[in-house]
Amino acid sequence: MTWFTVDTRYTADADLLQRVRPAHRDYLRPMVDSGQVLAAGPWADGAGGFVIIKAADRAELDGILAVDPYTTEAVAAERVIREWTIVMGAGAE
Repeated sequence: MTWFTVDTRYTADADLLQRVRPAHRDYLRPMVDSGQVLAAGPWADGAGGFVIIKAADRAELDGILAVDPYTTEAVAAERVIREWTIVMGAGAE
């Protein structure tokens, strides 16, 4: 399994973001509960959010993101995704 960081920039439509946010959080909650998502939340300036998520590979991560309400409802305007090796702290191997 590989940890990935997902840095998402939101659309400028603040009303859309507020409408979809509860569904997005409901979607992530089981992954948080199972340990697949280490942390998630919006940036303090409200321009986007960040999630640390574990997946078998990039293809699995892409599948997870493809059905995220932020994707299906076009809240995510852009994403920067990187593999991350955690060497210290929660999630370290």
